[in-house]
Amino acid sequence: MKPMLPTLQFDPPKGNGWYYETKFDGFRCFCFITKSEISLMSRNENTLLPQFPEIQQFILSIKDKLAPYLPLILDGEIVILENQFKSDFGAVQVRGRMRSEQKIKEEYVKRPSKFLVFDLLSFKGEDTSSKSYLDRKNILFDLFTKLQLPLKPNTETDENIQLVNYYQDFDELWSQIILYDGEGIVAKNVSSIWEEGKRSTSWIKYKNWKMVSCFVTAYDKENGYFHVAVYQGEDIYPIGLVLFGFKPEEKQTLAQIVKQNKTAEDNKFVYAPPGICLEIKYLEWYEGQLREPHFYQFRFDLSPEDCTYDKFYFQQKNIPVGVEVTHPDKPLWKNPLISKMEYLFYLREISPYLLPFVRNRTLTVIRYPHGLFGEPFYQKNCPDYAPNFVNTIKVEDINYILCNNLKTLLWLGNQLAIELHVPFQTIQSNGPSEIVFDLDPPSKDEFPLAIKASIYIKEILDQLKLTGFIKTSGSKGLQIHIPLPENEFSYDDTRLFTSFIADFLVSKEPESFTIERLKKNRGNRLYIDYVQHAEGKTIIAPYSARGREWASVAAPLYWDEVDEKLKIEQFTIQNMVERVKRLGSPFQDYFKIKENQPFEPVLQFLKQNKKR
Repeated sequence: MKPMLPTLQFDPPKGNGWYYETKFDGFRCFCFITKSEISLMSRNENTLLPQFPEIQQFILSIKDKLAPYLPLILDGEIVILENQFKSDFGAVQVRGRMRSEQKIKEEYVKRPSKFLVFDLLSFKGEDTSSKSYLDRKNILFDLFTKLQLPLKPNTETDENIQLVNYYQDFDELWSQIILYDGEGIVAKNVSSIWEEGKRSTSWIKYKNWKMVSCFVTAYDKENGYFHVAVYQGEDIYPIGLVLFGFKPEEKQTLAQIVKQNKTAEDNKFVYAPPGICLEIKYLEWYEGQLREPHFYQFRFDLSPEDCTYDKFYFQQKNIPVGVEVTHPDKPLWKNPLISKMEYLFYLREISPYLLPFVRNRTLTVIRYPHGLFGEPFYQKNCPDYAPNFVNTIKVEDINYILCNNLKTLLWLGNQLAIELHVPFQTIQSNGPSEIVFDLDPPSKDEFPLAIKASIYIKEILDQLKLTGFIKTSGSKGLQIHIPLPENEFSYDDTRLFTSFIADFLVSKEPESFTIERLKKNRGNRLYIDYVQHAEGKTIIAPYSARGREWASVAAPLYWDEVDEKLKIEQFTIQNMVERVKRLGSPFQDYFKIKENQPFEPVLQFLKQNKKR
């Protein structure tokens, strides 16, 4: 079976008769499900089951629910999601090339793939391809509703099969694509049938192009490609090659100019000095090359010296409409040298992992108006000049910001809010949403004490069948989060537990740990502040930056990383996004564990022992 394919256009179709879906880039895939068999077939009719076994495992886990609707043929895309509007093209390509079963298992535990379903070809054994797009989509929506599967892409759930939803308003979806840096949109005619193997104008793909100004360095005589580059300092930095987008006369003229001004020539290439500037649109920068580059226009107004790597770097991410960026080149950290724009890029890329932990929590920020070069200040009240997309909530006399969306996060970044601190509960909670142990040693030199304490606490949690998640504080200690079901426990309840853990650690090693509140009496021992876990108190949010000279991050960790080799300085703004893409998020199961954390039996045990 060959897939139906969309036609690329540079102007999106609008008006009645068109619906719009997010375009995700992964492996196009047909999923065949019968009572006895599951298969995942690529567009080239190769099986994808060995590379993406978690999808088959998930289907098997819901096989009983699926039984009334079989046989099924689903059309979709296997992806690794960055956010609900963007997939990680590089990550899914790497997975697709893997052959080791053990390595594949390690990867899907850290960064599970999703099968995003956008079409239905067979339902209960009946061919549905001749039904209209809207009819097929309605059947899918009804099916996913009955199966209680996600009705739109979602990074915060462990369900590996999700529906690609549609929008009737192009501009509504396009604003989200720009905001989340998605690949683009596929517009689909509502009455279109599914046509096997056809590249149809009933489906139109419209992409979220980035622009780069560059210059030509060589012409490939064998295939007609032009090699392009930018300046990095005084060096020429190659960024890829371009063939498509030229009109025939433009391509012929450019090739002729290169030949007339050549500096050298061999059997394959004609080499040119920097001089001819182009503007190229492309999807993303991947493995040192522009993805899907298309010539856009000549830039006779530019000189090669105007085409720099710094400009190319900043052009890679479109800043969403409505988010003003002032002084993008302003330095925030000196060593490493990090500008405001680079900090905003960090927030944008880390947002799928950070936002769930600040959403619907009253926010306290620490702003650094001069970066790390000046004095910071705390801010709780939302300023009057905040834009309309910033949500707030009034608690007593304070109008708190709710950082519930990416635009708000980027706005806060432009305000130079470096540290994001949140309470232990959401605005809907009657009590704590989590327990957090803040293991704060007297100084960085005593950081091994925090490692020791966290290992002891992990041993207790394992014995009690509780799951904790550990992160660096980004300062000098470690913090352990224990998620709790909503509205089931009070701070008095959690105080029983935190004091129990504190007393255990002190009894275990009184020379290392203390609950002494007066600093002068602590010596070099680590203070176990079980009183800090209370209503109105705050903790640094996972993945928030810190106002430290090395640009540190409150970095979630895997428990096997917590040993004597661990250093706070390992985790910075500069490497955190790459770390999450490579290893996945250690907190990815946080909200799944939260729903079923067995804290009640532990609490009852503590209450009974207190009475004795």
